[in-house]
Amino acid sequence: MITETPGILPIQTLKAGIVEGWIASDPPIQDAQLQPASLDLRLGSKAYRVVSSFLPGPDRTVERKLEELGRAQEMYEMDLSVPAVLERGCVYIVPVAERLALPPGISAAASPKSSTGRLDVFTRLIVDRGVTFEQIPAGYTGPMYLEVAPRSFSIVARAGDRLNQIRFRSGATDTSDSQLQAAHDVDPVVFAGGASTEAVIANGLWVSVDLESRGRDPIAYRARKHAPLLDLARIGAYDPLDFWEPILGDGEGRLILNPDDFYLLASREGIRVPPGSTAEMVPFDPTAGEFRVHYAGFFDPGFGHREDGTGGTPAVLEVRSHEVPFLLEHGQRVARLKYERMQATPEVLYGAGIGSNYAEQRLTLAKWFRPYDPARGLR
Repeated sequence: MITETPGILPIQTLKAGIVEGWIASDPPIQDAQLQPASLDLRLGSKAYRVVSSFLPGPDRTVERKLEELGRAQEMYEMDLSVPAVLERGCVYIVPVAERLALPPGISAAASPKSSTGRLDVFTRLIVDRGVTFEQIPAGYTGPMYLEVAPRSFSIVARAGDRLNQIRFRSGATDTSDSQLQAAHDVDPVVFAGGASTEAVIANGLWVSVDLESRGRDPIAYRARKHAPLLDLARIGAYDPLDFWEPILGDGEGRLILNPDDFYLLASREGIRVPPGSTAEMVPFDPTAGEFRVHYAGFFDPGFGHREDGTGGTPAVLEVRSHEVPFLLEHGQRVARLKYERMQATPEVLYGAGIGSNYAEQRLTLAKWFRPYDPARGLR
């Protein structure tokens, strides 16, 4: 049952929405798709390779736009009921299995899953008559489509793969800077070295990059230009050195980003998302520099949260520089976290107890890769 209380809807309300039918799917939604404050979306049985990204605009459905592209021979259809290759550098539109009939006053927003972002697979949700990506207006009824654009690696995908997640909100959910500071003073959201530290709050919570040398442990990973195919069904199967170049610290706490290379780095701070909140990393801020940070920026309630009040968990940062080489230095602020309040505390929280992949992460690769062994050295 939906209440009018403002906030992000928790898992128990999403379960009710499935029973009530305003979240629907064929095949039925699986328990594994439900997260504390979001729902994983599954690829449908078809994909359309298109020449470019698009938005349908206020007067068209996505299906109509695809029909127009088909008549112009600017796309072709692919069967995802069997494994299919989605090629690096190409754009695909995939109807997702789930559809919505949102109640009045309930809107939604989507973002790539953490694993998707770490694989440098760019995804964005599109809906009929949409004028923006990733945003679903209150009361929307209809299908959803996912734009999929592998950037670094070609992938093998199939119907049922989960690349994006959607969350639902009622009313105003933003947390002001003063509210966030007051919450941090009582229940810290930022940690350094296991202890609470001062929060830098200005239009959200700022986080900085960790480039401190750690012997043979890398401070960053850079995606290799020519890598094997990666099958999304093969969890934990791949040698990280086939896909990633580990980068060691230079002793000075610096890293020069090459234009358009894709990097994984970690935040210097440990981040904590209290049970009554969610957080989203702002994907690009021109005041931070000519680079984009975080393609997959949603943090569920309970991320980095421990009952004893210690810790916090570093955020893994997905980074791509633009136009020119850019020098990063240890401790440099690179992104902001926007906190939003939950409508109610979820009945489960993010963490190892529900099989969350990155509950105890540091600089952690996506789930398809075996752990990197520093003893093997660099190629």
